[in-house]
Amino acid sequence: MRSILQLIIVGCVLLITSILNAAEKPNVVFILADDLGIGDVNCFGGEKCQIPTPNFDRIANEGVKFTDAHPDVSHCIPTRMALMTGRHPWRFAAPKESGPWAFLTPRFSTETFTWGNLMHNAGYRTGYVGKWHLGTVMPTTDGKTQGPTNVDYTKSLIISPNDYGFDETFILPGSLDMFPYVFARNGVFQGNVTAQKGWSAFNRVGPAAEDFEDTKVLDTFSTEAEKFIAAPRSKDQPFFLFLALTSPHTPVSPSEAFEGKSGLGIYGDFVHETDDCVGRVLDALDDAGLSENTLVIATSDHGAAAYAGNIRKATPFQYRELEQLGHYSGGGYRGFKFSIYEGGLRIPFVAKWPGVIPAGKECDELIGLVDLMATFSEITGSEIPAESAPDSISFLPLLEDPDIKGHRDELVLQSTHAFAVRQGKWKLAVCPGSGSAGRYGNLPKTEDAWKDAVTAFGRTPQKSDLFQAPFVQLFNLENDPGETQNLAAEKPEKVEKLLGVLNKTIKRGRATPGPALENDRPVDPLVRVPGFVFRK
Repeated sequence: MRSILQLIIVGCVLLITSILNAAEKPNVVFILADDLGIGDVNCFGGEKCQIPTPNFDRIANEGVKFTDAHPDVSHCIPTRMALMTGRHPWRFAAPKESGPWAFLTPRFSTETFTWGNLMHNAGYRTGYVGKWHLGTVMPTTDGKTQGPTNVDYTKSLIISPNDYGFDETFILPGSLDMFPYVFARNGVFQGNVTAQKGWSAFNRVGPAAEDFEDTKVLDTFSTEAEKFIAAPRSKDQPFFLFLALTSPHTPVSPSEAFEGKSGLGIYGDFVHETDDCVGRVLDALDDAGLSENTLVIATSDHGAAAYAGNIRKATPFQYRELEQLGHYSGGGYRGFKFSIYEGGLRIPFVAKWPGVIPAGKECDELIGLVDLMATFSEITGSEIPAESAPDSISFLPLLEDPDIKGHRDELVLQSTHAFAVRQGKWKLAVCPGSGSAGRYGNLPKTEDAWKDAVTAFGRTPQKSDLFQAPFVQLFNLENDPGETQNLAAEKPEKVEKLLGVLNKTIKRGRATPGPALENDRPVDPLVRVPGFVFRK
């Protein structure tokens, strides 16, 4: 009898402790813009920014802005993989066969421990609203791989974000210029998918819901976020909302209410509307009386696209026209989306948390989106399984005191064609040129840069030669933030040291302390070397 009573008492104590712990945890709202350059946000771009962004600026004024924040990769899907799992995307096995565009299949299995799982395990009500682009499994009429002609939209998704730790979801499967153009709520497609639509940027015409319009998507996502925040809930249960916007990624499609509002054309209007989505979230928190115990983070998945601007059609080098108007989406950094340079890999990142983050602070310490998993593990007290999130390092101490030294000093980054390594003020790009195809405006194009490097080398190189000048680029970002002076030939010892960081990170299967892990597939520190490099 006594043992039963003891069990009841222990159970009650654990329940009370759980409730008290939950009550102490902050609500969390994470807002991820798409293709938003660091110079597109006023509090980062300063005089080089001609777009009003009062809500990003409000978060910075009430909290902290990070000036050295980075995605894992300078384009979309791999960055979202790292953010969601705390693991570098190049460690994952190649995904199964996919259909085109948003018909892609899951980028990792449902057994993978995700940010959603972490927050759910911590007792949070978890929600995901917006662009998913990490793959789904759709029901098909023929049992074959999902694609434009065989999806049964009357049936629920077989694998959706709800299978990754999120209780409530409202998503667009891919980007706003990637069909199918249809929302899914908790895995159920919304509307009749009987239309064929496409948008101005690339004119990708494909399956669409009859009532789906590109100019209404931001308003729809903001409304869903507002509903999630305002929904009745247990007093002691905190919530976690991941709001993934589709803007200002092409198509540049501001709603009618925002056209002409920025003073910088439709691109400025679209960025301004993106910022307004942030404002609607802040207002919803204020209206619900939740702002004081909510951590809000707003950032971007990578740098701006060189082909986006005031011409609705995606047009190479459009950024030059914006620069003629005094607006620099890259904030003065070199390069854009897809590239190895900072314009593609340095992002706006602001956070506020009343009573924890001091107001009006600036932090120059190195952080990555991959670090969010460990950061929220520390905030919530929810444990990460031993082999999960192997590349995630908490920056909670920097939120509490932005003036101290952070825990991260090294970070491996990637473009479409190359690796880069950060260590303190130093950056090594393991390639010549922009590390990207350069079709839309990143220069030098990778093939041109490799040809010039082989010519400068003077003979056909061996693979081992490609880890030194003139095939790599070394920059001191403290003295040369624009990456104009390649110091690789002058400082071969620094090149070797940074290569050691890259090789160790690859070989150990993790960037954090602990037993070595296995990558899911072989990883070559040289990502894409043109075949002509080795030909005589």
